[in-house]
Amino acid sequence: MIIARSREALREILDLMSGSIGFVPTMGALHIGHRSLIEAARRENDIVVVSIYVNPTQFLAGEDLSKYPRKEEADFKICELSGVDVLFYPESMYESDEVSIKAPDVRGYILEGASRPGHFDGMLTVVMKLLNGVRPTRAYFGKKDAQQLALISQMVRNFGMNVEIVPMDTMREGDGLALSSRNIYLDEVQRGEALKLSASLKEATKMVMQKNFGTQSIQEAMIEVLKPLDVEYVAIVNRQFEAISEVVLGDTIVLVAARVGTTRLIDNVWM
Repeated sequence: MIIARSREALREILDLMSGSIGFVPTMGALHIGHRSLIEAARRENDIVVVSIYVNPTQFLAGEDLSKYPRKEEADFKICELSGVDVLFYPESMYESDEVSIKAPDVRGYILEGASRPGHFDGMLTVVMKLLNGVRPTRAYFGKKDAQQLALISQMVRNFGMNVEIVPMDTMREGDGLALSSRNIYLDEVQRGEALKLSASLKEATKMVMQKNFGTQSIQEAMIEVLKPLDVEYVAIVNRQFEAISEVVLGDTIVLVAARVGTTRLIDNVWM
């Protein structure tokens, strides 16, 4: 595995290689969910590139940038054992004054964008930089960050970027908790409380299986399951992130965001 610590070094390394490139961008603290993305990239491409960069522009004031888990040695080992060819590990991705990407006015400022205004501007900017630097054939993103995935796909489409965005299913613990680097913040009691997010999504799935497609009743049932968590939103949208009154199978995402203690968690199910 080759480690590149600057965009210039990354470009020099990749210019010497040939074949399709599978790319997995991460912020480190790698877990089984990240490994599933890397393994898919390994199966489907000649070259696998992983980036690890905790992007400061997508954190808002008061968020956990300084506390965000960093596990450099373990992350490097996971990448090596997973067959990564090139690990991109830059110290910085920014100049002092530069062009940035702006998230769309509607889809970029609802749900996650409403809770974290400006977050998607920073996320899209760094993803644009990474995609332009790696120039991958395919880039792999988890469905757990569903709104992020939708906006990245839109950015690629709007800017005519030559890359296939590959959505990957959410990986979960045996008890249903969605894998997240932030799960490390949860103590034993909080971890049990965090299971209410996946439980609320199971309740939504059960209602849909019983032919209850009305979104209002599903949302009300989910909120009951989530009590007494500090719920930021429960939303049911189509794949374009437009609010809907009834679930349409094959074109619906049910999303939840809540705080467990001081830890903010998100989860969703695609229907």
